[in-house]
Amino acid sequence: MKAFPKPLTAAEERECLEKWKAGDLAARDVLIERNMRLVAHISKKYNGDGRDLDDLISIGTIGLIKAVRTFDPGKNSKLATYAAKCIENEILMSLRLEKKYGRDVSLYDPIGTDKEGNMISLVDVVETDEKAVSDQVELGQEIERMYEAYERCLKEKEKKVIRMRYGLFGNREYTQREIAGQMHISRSYVSRIEKAALLKMRAMME
Repeated sequence: MKAFPKPLTAAEERECLEKWKAGDLAARDVLIERNMRLVAHISKKYNGDGRDLDDLISIGTIGLIKAVRTFDPGKNSKLATYAAKCIENEILMSLRLEKKYGRDVSLYDPIGTDKEGNMISLVDVVETDEKAVSDQVELGQEIERMYEAYERCLKEKEKKVIRMRYGLFGNREYTQREIAGQMHISRSYVSRIEKAALLKMRAMME
């Protein structure tokens, strides 16, 4: 597992929180990056039964991102205390879903709701050419959010896997094995990249 940067001092954390609350995205990123050790520490607790530690860290990072977004210094004493609960909750929720639906990420996993409260899955926003956009305004909004998440939160390797796997931008869909062959990596590695990328996109879209 890679080494993560040291945590912020109390003074540095206060300064970053003030800047983040004022809209400074760079300060938000610092708060996330400098709390990654906490994510790794909590993830290790659940690193059993064949679970991949990198996957757990990716899931825990979603909890950390949510914690940084919602932390209120006036209501919560320390960011680390609040973040630890959010990280653990995210991991536990993911583990419960794994037990219920199996370990594979599905295109039918929920990513949000429309204006009527109906659940929307990723397949709804990927397979858009069969739907009447004029009758699906809320779906169009989800599509925009999906592509925004794709552009803003994914690394280049993750973008390539998602683009090929789901046929984005007019491309055909590829199997994980085909992608692995083209990228000269293992199929299991492609699966891990795909899962982590979908989780990151889902976190941003929420």
